[in-house]
Amino acid sequence: MRDELQAVLLAAQQVPADQLPQLLGELEEVRCTAIARLSAPAPTQPEDYLLDVEAAAHRLGVSKDYLYRHHAELPFARRMGKALRFSSAGIQDYLGAGWMPSTRRRYRLGMPVTY
Repeated sequence: MRDELQAVLLAAQQVPADQLPQLLGELEEVRCTAIARLSAPAPTQPEDYLLDVEAAAHRLGVSKDYLYRHHAELPFARRMGKALRFSSAGIQDYLGAGWMPSTRRRYRLGMPVTY
């Protein structure tokens, strides 16, 4: 048994009977806190990797030419020598902020189209 719980076990054995309901209530609070921590989703950091122009264009629903022309305006674009690369996590944040491709591009990519 954990050292932390040894003290609780000793308290349960020695506490006066009229104080046992309060001790049980405190133990239930500890139990519920532990269960809540177990059931909460673990915070995860999305894996970030660099995409080439073709993969980024597909993910964004735009042409490769568009990315070449507008890469300086995009916060997730990086030049690596002559190569142009795009952060996958940056694109995800960008899309999460509400940017969406045009209706025609959404249809072509199989994304939901609402009118």
